[in-house]
Amino acid sequence: MEQLSLTTPALLFSAISLLLLAYTNRFLAYAQVVRNLHARFKDDPSQILLGQIKNLRRRLILTRNMQILGISSLLLCVLVMFLIYVEYTLVAEVLFGIALVLLVLSLALSVLEIQISVKALDLHLSDMEELK
Repeated sequence: MEQLSLTTPALLFSAISLLLLAYTNRFLAYAQVVRNLHARFKDDPSQILLGQIKNLRRRLILTRNMQILGISSLLLCVLVMFLIYVEYTLVAEVLFGIALVLLVLSLALSVLEIQISVKALDLHLSDMEELK
């Protein structure tokens, strides 16, 4: 195995930053949906809205966990760079491996959240299809 250099963890910075931006945009969109659902539910509580609210709560939790894992991965990459700088190579390699695992977990949660989002859209579509 090649020795870990300062540029290796730095390569992940742009990827993780873009992921965090996407996660933040998703979270902001959910915040708007929550506000709209809250107003609609107060006016007309229904089972379909309850299903959407339950689905949205799960998606918010997943998005929060995706963000936490992504941020943790980025923080570990910064720490790894410092450890490489002060020549603690073995510790840096282990922490870089952990940072990669955290990033993979964040991406896996993102895939799960996308699947749940599709189910939420299916719920909307089924509501409209029932009116036909």
